[in-house]
Amino acid sequence: MTSGSSPAYARLVLRITDARSGEPVDIRPGLTRVHAHVAGADTSALRVLLVADVLARALELGRVPVVTVADASVALRARADDLGIRRAEPDTPGVGRALHVIGAQDTAPEGVCLEVAPATGPADSTAPSSAVRLALLARPRRDPVDLGPAALAEAEGTLVRWREAVAGWATRPSRPVPDRVHNDLRAAWEDDLDLPAVLEVLRRVENADDVPDGARFETYAYADRLLGLDLTREIGAWT
Repeated sequence: MTSGSSPAYARLVLRITDARSGEPVDIRPGLTRVHAHVAGADTSALRVLLVADVLARALELGRVPVVTVADASVALRARADDLGIRRAEPDTPGVGRALHVIGAQDTAPEGVCLEVAPATGPADSTAPSSAVRLALLARPRRDPVDLGPAALAEAEGTLVRWREAVAGWATRPSRPVPDRVHNDLRAAWEDDLDLPAVLEVLRRVENADDVPDGARFETYAYADRLLGLDLTREIGAWT
């Protein structure tokens, strides 16, 4: 046997529960098309686009090339732009693996499907778009979400607190993300894209006495590559 000919096993990037079979499916490196199936412009469709956006981010953090696909209406696209959701790209049918993100009432297409429960709430909410994004991410994707005033106010308050904290931590000497924290973050999103668990890791880090401020900053900046909440926005403005 020549050198380098031993079997190689592609590492796990994500483990997703397939809505069609109810079974976990291991997602490994390789070109992946994330296809968001949306109709209309309501908050449920917006949530489907958001889950697809974060799924693509998680794959990219695993160094997986991603193409995002969606046939969104002009009205839905405008709402998605406000939330910082990536725009769709030209589809490449038959190329690579397809992961489908669908609403709970949608018919599942062939392939691995992630199901997203409905979301309700006013389309004309005055809450900041980032608060809407956080409120949608804070619930398990298979649980319904009501973007009422209380949920949006809580999300907005959390963002204000975290952004101010991140700006303060950024003034401290840099420290790497602790291994255990890095592992906890990856374990959370690699296990069926568990975003509430990711947010819980951040809450623990916020209050952990044994994590230096510089490491808190790096942790939040790293997690925000997945969450897309612009947590570093106040750096330079904080005094």
